[in-house]
Amino acid sequence: MIPVRFSTHDLAPRDQFAAWSSWFDTVFDVASHEPDKGFLAESTVWTFGGFGLSHVKAPSLRASRSNALVRRNPVDHWVITLGQHVTTGLGGGVSLNVPPRIPFVVSLGREMVSQRAHDERLQLYLPRDSFGDLAPVLDAMQGQALDKPLGKLLGDYIGLLQRNASELSQADLPRLTNAVRSMVLACIAPTVDHSIHATSLIDLSRREKARQVIERHLRQPSLGPATLCREMGMSRTQLYRLLHDEGGVARFIQRRRLLQSYAELSDPLNRRSITVIAETLCFQDASSFSRAFRQEFGMTPRDVRAAWSTGQALALPSDTDPDAEFTTLRQCLGRF
Repeated sequence: MIPVRFSTHDLAPRDQFAAWSSWFDTVFDVASHEPDKGFLAESTVWTFGGFGLSHVKAPSLRASRSNALVRRNPVDHWVITLGQHVTTGLGGGVSLNVPPRIPFVVSLGREMVSQRAHDERLQLYLPRDSFGDLAPVLDAMQGQALDKPLGKLLGDYIGLLQRNASELSQADLPRLTNAVRSMVLACIAPTVDHSIHATSLIDLSRREKARQVIERHLRQPSLGPATLCREMGMSRTQLYRLLHDEGGVARFIQRRRLLQSYAELSDPLNRRSITVIAETLCFQDASSFSRAFRQEFGMTPRDVRAAWSTGQALALPSDTDPDAEFTTLRQCLGRF
């Protein structure tokens, strides 16, 4: 999918905030403390047919939809927002005080005010026409922080959508809309039926969460099941079951480290020795690193470094195991 992008970075500072306000005209009224001093912001919007997704990076601002604005532009979408900083204000008659990295629901069909600091936000737009069957669930959750484990998992899933958006095609869209509906129901109104229907998406989101935790601790020798269980809020049994198709926990961690080593060896500006790269990524020694690297990629670390240093273009190895079940969002969509 090709998104629509808008940025103020190429404008003169005095024109930036006015351009940003115009971009949101009739949907939100936006206000800034010092609009004349520059407003570097950017928006990326994906339209998936039945719903939309936006990624917004902007300075501190106040966004609102008054009753007059709602009457003037009666777009009636629910918005599930995931921000990196605290959001305060009013949504659907409920006071907003949402912690960082916790999703929350508001409706564009009702008066709302949102105040936040410089932030980077993902916003999932669910039109009432396409998701009318979710109305009782979403209306009941307006203005509420989805701070339970499944609510946080929904935030991870929204991030997964953003990262995979460019790989999706028009043919994926009908299934994608059904998948989003199933995931929202499973996370906001959990029942046995909802959870069973969204099992593949839930597992994919949890594996993505595991990947993020591993990336943060990639160079720490203590990284293992205990770290993953603690940060993901899972038991060891749940973790082992989740990563069984990836070859297990240790295999999943090792693959992330090998992929990072491949990236570093492919960087012509990285002058560190192979031994140092292996040590910083917690391999016992250069020999064991080389064996694992060759088994993973079919070539040695020296082969990769030599190829890139002479300008040869080597294909980056796949980040997924083609024999594993549902390792990508596109594979998951086959279920919907």
